[in-house]
Amino acid sequence: MEKVREVIAYRNYFEDFLKKQPIKIQDKIYKVIEIIETYERIPTQYLKYISGTPGLFEVRIKLGSNIWRVFCFFDEGKLVILLNGFQKKTQKTPKKEIEKATRLMSEYFDEKQKEDTK
Repeated sequence: MEKVREVIAYRNYFEDFLKKQPIKIQDKIYKVIEIIETYERIPTQYLKYISGTPGLFEVRIKLGSNIWRVFCFFDEGKLVILLNGFQKKTQKTPKKEIEKATRLMSEYFDEKQKEDTK
């Protein structure tokens, strides 16, 4: 399938999270990322906007009754930046996880702005 958007990871947060997961989960995460890369319209079961945030989304991974989330956001329309991830154990996404992702998103744009002014 042809890619409609590029997915990249910001620093090593996503990779660190991924390495800690069982192989089955890693495979499932890769499948969901592939969907995000290749589907023009991504179903909300895989990618959902987190209301009340400045453009933060969560990649949604489910295997059996277990749920994982990986935060991301769009940059220049096509780019999805993968941030921190966690295993979800409650109905609501923990506030501290959202705060961490929002902080990483700000860092990303700050760094990008510095690069652009060089």
